[in-house]
Amino acid sequence: MGSFIFFNHAQGQVGQAVDLIQLKPVQVAPHTYFVQGFPEMGSSANQNFISNAGFVITPKGVVVVDALGSPILAKKLIAEIARITPQKVVAVIVTHYHADHIYGLQEFKKIGATIYAQGEGRNYLSSETAKQRLIASRMDFAPWVNANTQLVAADVWIDQKTKLNIGSIEFLVSRVGPAHAPEDLMIYVPSEKVLFAGDLVFRGRIPFVGNADSKGWLIALDEIEKLKPKIVIPGHGAYSINPAEDIVFTRNYLKYLRESMSKAALNLDPFEEAYQQADWSEYEGMPLFRAANRMNAYNVYLSIQAE
Repeated sequence: MGSFIFFNHAQGQVGQAVDLIQLKPVQVAPHTYFVQGFPEMGSSANQNFISNAGFVITPKGVVVVDALGSPILAKKLIAEIARITPQKVVAVIVTHYHADHIYGLQEFKKIGATIYAQGEGRNYLSSETAKQRLIASRMDFAPWVNANTQLVAADVWIDQKTKLNIGSIEFLVSRVGPAHAPEDLMIYVPSEKVLFAGDLVFRGRIPFVGNADSKGWLIALDEIEKLKPKIVIPGHGAYSINPAEDIVFTRNYLKYLRESMSKAALNLDPFEEAYQQADWSEYEGMPLFRAANRMNAYNVYLSIQAE
């Protein structure tokens, strides 16, 4: 907590950023905690704290899932973990390589944690998209994301179902993409009955579809249901003690996007007409509807044409 002087390159002026963001870990199972991001677009004011991260304390160290959207948030998460346990962070599992989940990775690397991610993440890291996104983020989220913020590769790339055993606690890591992202992983901890679902499940806000494979995403939701987890920690929103209900929300939203866009996409009718004709009343009161819904529909319209 405090204030920081920084230079805003976008506006060519010196600014003062006040650090008011606190992370408050919530315990959801005997050894499992998570912190919940804001249902907002990323900004300098919220330090890009728009996604969740979680952690499991084992007798041989702490396993973190996702690294949050800026290095300062990762530092705060590391400090919060240290308040709860003397165990060191030994591993970070990345659910997918989207900016709001990975810009904190360098802080975990500094303290010696091993980073795990799905192999398709290599394509993102070497892409022009990742490079340009970071350049934009250094301006949009200054001073919290800046010239010192770097993209960090995994130490271990996972290409098939993997069982990590850390401190006698099992972590079942499965690839479920391409879905929300090409490199989606979900992490199930059987002893805790907790599933870290990444951005395959959204709660309390409109999902971000982006360039997702909506058909693959629907299949991934079926895979989650088969596990019958007691608790799901989503990539965004509150944790779920009724996973079936929350999976239905994400599934219904994706299905409606596909249903409302399919005819126009296949007939090559204008997107604008299809969007205007769709009934968005069930979703328009939700956080991020204005920011995300139109783009989601357009991306699904395009992806159906490519299927």
